Amino acid sequence: MTGRRSFHAGVAAEDQVARLYDRSGRPVVARRWRGPGGEIDLIARDGAEVIFIEVKQARSHAIAAERVTARQMARITASAACFLGGEPAGQATPVRFDVALVDGAGRIAVLENAFAA
Repeated sequence: MTGRRSFHAGVAAEDQVARLYDRSGRPVVARRWRGPGGEIDLIARDGAEVIFIEVKQARSHAIAAERVTARQMARITASAACFLGGEPAGQATPVRFDVALVDGAGRIAVLENAFAA
């Protein structure tokens, strides 16, 4: 049951984050998009910029942040490159990689441009 509970908690966290982006005028255009590197949780737009969003849910924001690995970032980046192939500007499209952390109380902390660090 723990796996099923974790799955549903992850889906609920993604829904919360999607609503946050939508309310802020950055509409989510894809959920759980699969590319050659794996799944991207959410993809949103901010004008011409495409935002790739990894959602992590845990008891605390710190624990959630620790779950983003270098290997995972590389897989997300590979899938993002594939997604950009369908954009009018292709690989020249402005992009950002955000990490949205959701704690046990449902509080959300967004680390914008998190992969740049």
